[in-house]
Amino acid sequence: MKKFMVYGSYGYTGQLIVEQAVKEGFKPLLAGRDEKLLRTQAEKFGLEYRAFSMGDSAMLDAALMEVDAVLHCAGPFVLTFRQMAEACIRTKRHYVDISGEIEGFEALAAMDEEAKRAGIMLLPGGGFDVVPSDCLIAHVAGKLAGATHLELYIKSIGSGVSRGTARSGIENMQREGRIRRDGKIVSVPNVWGTKYIDFGRGPSRLVSMGWGDVSTAYHSTGIPNVTVYMGFPAAMVNMMRITRFVGPLLYTRMARDFIKWLIGKFFAPGPTRKQNETGFSLLIAEVTDGRQTIRAKLKTPEAYYLTSLTSVEVMKRILSLDYKAGFQTPSKVYGADFILQFAGVTREDI
Repeated sequence: MKKFMVYGSYGYTGQLIVEQAVKEGFKPLLAGRDEKLLRTQAEKFGLEYRAFSMGDSAMLDAALMEVDAVLHCAGPFVLTFRQMAEACIRTKRHYVDISGEIEGFEALAAMDEEAKRAGIMLLPGGGFDVVPSDCLIAHVAGKLAGATHLELYIKSIGSGVSRGTARSGIENMQREGRIRRDGKIVSVPNVWGTKYIDFGRGPSRLVSMGWGDVSTAYHSTGIPNVTVYMGFPAAMVNMMRITRFVGPLLYTRMARDFIKWLIGKFFAPGPTRKQNETGFSLLIAEVTDGRQTIRAKLKTPEAYYLTSLTSVEVMKRILSLDYKAGFQTPSKVYGADFILQFAGVTREDI
């Protein structure tokens, strides 16, 4: 059979993934809720499709039985990952998603034994979050056995935010920032910490956030203290601060659904193709044991475009039987150098 399904294939990132998959010679099964959008996409690429909601377990299971693995692209993942992962365990099909949501990572990690019994791999974070950062973290951690603290710094240049990413942010806005301390994930206020980091062009202001590596870095390296900082426009940082005070007013289901409707109405679908081609991201990972500090920097293509490259490569590996059963992170299953195979990626120790 050797085939995979892309659920949520007509979303912004899903479309990039399907294009990349077809370019590499795959014929993925397209899936999602909207039959009209699926049919249009399927006709464009000459592919098959299946239209069903995640709540229809019979149709979900039937679609999974047609493939070897699913690449799950339908967010907000906090609302969808569990149905898909449980269906994959039932049908013994591999699960990969492009989420960056800590709750999903931790819940999937708790399904490790079930996945091993089913003989399948659960690999969340198959895109920009967390493939490049997880590989970079594994690289520096491998140079300092016994590291106790990790800080990750991320800055994107010339990119943008998709509707799906924005909606996921709204769905998770009731959660405060997160860091890992002494092996446990703890909540901190939004914009809890600020740092000025020089990526090579002068200092940039970054603020702390609950990026996926707060979860996955611990599973990859065992480092018990993890904080992630990311660069945002000043207006967005101010808005994040405001949510400390007015956030509870926005946490109702009605409020979140209304804001997500506004995003669909007024947001662009995502970065332009030119931004996909010319944008890039810079990441620095720093680990310390209290005596010695190791740092390395990674440069990657634009985040959404990179997601299409990494996620399709993961599916390629799975279809060629290159996988490990159970819950995995990118670096645990494919190594710290996995990210280096993609054009435009460079890594340097600093």
